[in-house]
Amino acid sequence: QVQLVESGGGLVQAGGSLRLSCAASGLTFSSFAMGWFRQAPGKEREFVAVISGSGGISFYPDSVKGRFTISRDNAKNTVALQMNDLKPEDTAVYYCAADRYLVNWSKRANMDYWGKGTLVTVSS
Repeated sequence: QVQLVESGGGLVQAGGSLRLSCAASGLTFSSFAMGWFRQAPGKEREFVAVISGSGGISFYPDSVKGRFTISRDNAKNTVALQMNDLKPEDTAVYYCAADRYLVNWSKRANMDYWGKGTLVTVSS
C-alpha cells in the first residue's frame, strides 16, 4: 500500500529554518504531483506547495512564496520542503500529499494520498 512518511519537524525560533522531508513508497513516484499542506490549531488545512512529477513546475501561495522551496528526488522517492525565515504563523502540522493531478491544489483537499503529518512550531 501507499505510504507517505514525513520527517524534519520541530521547534525553531522565528527567522530560523527547517527542512521537511517526505518519503514515499508503494506508488509510481514520478507519476504523482507531490506537495505539502498545513493545519494550525483551530484552522482549516491550508495548501503550502506542490511540485509536478518531473519537478519542473511548482506552485506556492503568497503566504510562503519566497520563503519556502519544494523539491523532489525521483530516484529516492522523496520530496522536501525547505522553509526559511519562519514566522510564528507558520506553526502547524505539515502534511505531505500525493495526487495524480497537478491542478487546483490550492482549491481542493481530496488528494489521493496523505501522510500523517509532522509538527512545526515557530517561537517568537
